[in-house]
Amino acid sequence: MTVGNKRRQPSLAQLRAFAAVAEHLHFRDAAAAIGMSQPALSGAVSALEETLGVTLLERTTRKVLLSPAGERLAVRAKAVLEEVGALMEEAEALRAPFTGVLRLGVIPTVAPYLLPTVLRLVHDRYPDLDLQVHEEQTANLLEGLTSGRLDLLLLAVPLGVPGVVELPLFDEDFVLVTPLDHWLGGREGIPRETLRELNLLLLDEGHCLRDQALDICREAGREDAPVTTTAAGLSTLVQLVAGGLGVTLLPRTALKVETSRSNQLLTGYFAEPAPSRRIALAMRTGAARGAEYQELAAALREALRPLPVRVLDAEDRGRAHSSGPPRQEGARCRVPGPSASTPSAARPGASAAAAAAG
Repeated sequence: MTVGNKRRQPSLAQLRAFAAVAEHLHFRDAAAAIGMSQPALSGAVSALEETLGVTLLERTTRKVLLSPAGERLAVRAKAVLEEVGALMEEAEALRAPFTGVLRLGVIPTVAPYLLPTVLRLVHDRYPDLDLQVHEEQTANLLEGLTSGRLDLLLLAVPLGVPGVVELPLFDEDFVLVTPLDHWLGGREGIPRETLRELNLLLLDEGHCLRDQALDICREAGREDAPVTTTAAGLSTLVQLVAGGLGVTLLPRTALKVETSRSNQLLTGYFAEPAPSRRIALAMRTGAARGAEYQELAAALREALRPLPVRVLDAEDRGRAHSSGPPRQEGARCRVPGPSASTPSAARPGASAAAAAAG
């Protein structure tokens, strides 16, 4: 039966009534099973037959039988009801915080060093959260976030991208990694201006860390781009340094992992204020799970405190968010300007630095 050009749709109540009768083949038993009166059950099945335009049941004085059409459609009705039940269960789960899927995008110069902390936090505090991690460069991550392919990002900021909210986590210093025989190896208080003359090895185009290193060089007064050899990842970059091809800049969170691969490296530390980068979570403006992401950011700041970083308190985050420098045209991200009021991370002495690098 149609109304205008649109066929009427069966209701869930009608499908439940028919499925119960198909299972029990008895009106009284079926009505009791779903908590419906017998007249209401019979009326619902009759209404379903009228809506579908087929006879579903063969009624006799002694028993109820399914018609050939009823046998086929009973399977469909049961499947529909099961899917509706699954939908309701999933909706119920989603109403609870930190459940369901969370697709997290992470840049390559953060993933190996922070993911152990992130994964441990999620496992211990949010066991019902299905965390899915995607490691990509900044441009791809932002595309994924704005298109809805990703839910949350962990990367270097500021980004300066409309429609993206940054949740700053911490600042970390850069250090200078050198070969064993380099004159700056193991030194502290290295002036930034020293970068003007060094053979600095960089990551390939597209890495945010490359842009940051070039910014640091420009701030130090270096006009040319120190690009003679590049690498796709920090591990390769550090091995090139160990082989004597030059020096490089590493964020403090990467230092232990990357320098432990070779005994041919030393670490140098810059004079205060050292060049640094800021790491944050980023989400879409108005994200439905924004409150959860805020809570996750707060929990992550606490979990990251044992690392060699300066975790940002509320005052630091507010000041940076409202007055951060604008993004340069074409740049993926920029190194935040040093702040004299930001407390320094714990720093080992020169001998300890050499031991850590070795």
